[in-house]
Amino acid sequence: MNQYSSSGPRRRLLASCTLAVLAAGTGWPTSAANATTTYAYVGSRTTKERNARGEGLSVFHVDATGIWTQVQLIKNLVNPSFITLDRKQRRLYVVHGDHSEVSAFAIDPFSGKLTFMNRQSTGGKNPVHLAVDPANHFLFVANYATGSIATLPINADGSLASATSLVTLPGEPGPHKVQQTGSHPHQVMFDPSGRYLLVPDKGLDRVFSYSIHPQSGALLPAEVPSVAARSGSGTRHIAFHPRLPYAYVMNELNSSVTTYAWNANEGALTPMQVLPTTPASNIDENTGAGIICSANGKFVYGSNRGHDSVAIYHVNQESGLLEVVGWQPTGGNGPRFITIDPDSQFLYAANENSDTISRFRMNPANGALTPAGEPIATGSPVCIVFARY
Repeated sequence: MNQYSSSGPRRRLLASCTLAVLAAGTGWPTSAANATTTYAYVGSRTTKERNARGEGLSVFHVDATGIWTQVQLIKNLVNPSFITLDRKQRRLYVVHGDHSEVSAFAIDPFSGKLTFMNRQSTGGKNPVHLAVDPANHFLFVANYATGSIATLPINADGSLASATSLVTLPGEPGPHKVQQTGSHPHQVMFDPSGRYLLVPDKGLDRVFSYSIHPQSGALLPAEVPSVAARSGSGTRHIAFHPRLPYAYVMNELNSSVTTYAWNANEGALTPMQVLPTTPASNIDENTGAGIICSANGKFVYGSNRGHDSVAIYHVNQESGLLEVVGWQPTGGNGPRFITIDPDSQFLYAANENSDTISRFRMNPANGALTPAGEPIATGSPVCIVFARY
């Protein structure tokens, strides 16, 4: 979950500002009615090497009932997979998986459509995830294949400057002969305070913690620079509780979720609990994928590829520990990514291998997911982000 989504604050700002203030030098919407316009941006895999069927980067308008209507498709992009917004929701950044670049796009808030700005090298191979710092000055990119994190300054117009820093992640690879051949950072995620950048490394079975130099954007190891996970677990993605000092890590290779206590003063994680992501009755091969915490902090959701489900966990509001609630089939194949809409009404699962996005209504009391409408058809979806204007 994006801990720094500005949809709520920005929505309130737009609703309260006068037309003159909004119009003065911004070129952004001048009517409070625009504050309820929501767009979904969908990244995909596109190459034959990935057996992909995606056509590019898609933009959808999302109405109040959750119905999606495509308004733009940008083709001729190589694996525009994971995407993120800047902190003002005026720019969109996308990695090009299996290659070595990241692209910047400007967003037209009236239509939601994207305009290409520029492209820069990430200094590594196969960028898989990216994040913008809270000050909106730097973009950080995880290079999966070459085990590094790149820092790219963000120019005043939102375009990207050349990388100024490239940090390699230290440690011994895990025991998996194919998936753990070296460092494989799979995500970059800021903690709720914005002081630390967390990096789950699938190849090293570790989660790294860095602070950010405010002027240069250089990564500085935290007081406790990393925490080790179970050998062969394959740490993949992390989600923070929105209010309590806890974090939850999806372990891809052994299909488990680890609960950690989070020390925001030291940037340190302490493991507390490990639970499986699939039921004991599951005998099929499975890998863990996405993880997210609900906005009310009561539930954690994780996606399973193979079991093709979303695992639902209840969060103890005192201890932070998880309790299994159950599993909801996604109705598709290979849910690589899950997210929650800005109003916390729907959870979406991107089924990469069946070319669909499934929508589920969330029950805020018990965490249950109920299928809501027909799946959204789109080729090889792997990431979804929402913007509201």
